[in-house]
This record gives sequence, structure tokens and C-alpha cells, in this order.
Amino acid sequence: MIWPRYALILILMTMCAVGVRAQRTSPAGFWQTLSDSTGKPSAIVEIFESGGRFHGRIVQLLEDEPGSVCTQCTGARKGEPLVGMVFLTGLSADGDEFTGGEILDPDDGRTYRARIKLTDGGDKLKVRGFLGLSIFGRTQTWLRSK
Repeated sequence: MIWPRYALILILMTMCAVGVRAQRTSPAGFWQTLSDSTGKPSAIVEIFESGGRFHGRIVQLLEDEPGSVCTQCTGARKGEPLVGMVFLTGLSADGDEFTGGEILDPDDGRTYRARIKLTDGGDKLKVRGFLGLSIFGRTQTWLRSK
């Protein structure tokens, strides 16, 4: 019989799809950021887990020169290359969000409180940086990459 074979294949494909969907509950992975001014892709960021918290580093610049440094940063980060910089730190799971972290904006050198939330089945990431209360901030949407 040919039908049982197709049924088995369909069941296996469904199980694989469910498994992939389950992996999208973590923000870990590579993300494409979009420029606030142009809306075009501006960088590739890797979010990784370390010590039970999530952090983010710039792995590739898509708009700026590859050797760009943080000219607006202060302290030890002043002049640090943007590629390789860990600019998002300390996020931990809080329900369906990841909160309690900080994010550095290399454009102005300021550090903001941060929270992130997966949307669209884990294919998009809402990244919010804010001062004090969350209403005093802005949100970017990043797209899952790779």
C-alpha cells in the first residue's frame, strides 16, 4: 500500500516542523538589525546565552566601514571596534519577555535599560531600550538571520 507510506512521511514532516517551532522560544541566534533612518539592514547581531542570561554582540556591519569604532562611547569602550562589541547584556527570561538587561547605543554612547520579546513565531525580535520607565524609550524590530 502506498498510502501508509505517505501518512508516515506526513507525520514525520509535521514532527520536524513542531520541533523547529519549539526552538524559536529562545532569542539565541543571529539577528539582522534595521537602520532607524533608512529602514535598511545595518548589522548582524549574535544573541548568546551565558550564565543563564542573554547577551548580544555585533558580528558584522552592513552600512558602516568594517573597522568602525565607537567614537561616542566613554571609558573603556571609547575607540573599541564595533564588530565584536558586546552591547546588549544581562537579559533573563520573564514570562514571554527577556528583561533586566542593558543596551549600549553606539551612535550616542549611552547605555539604556533593555527588554526584548520574540514575535511572529520567533522570526522577529522587538528590542526596546529605555530610560527609567519603559514608556520613555524606543523599540526596534530585528529579523532572525541565517
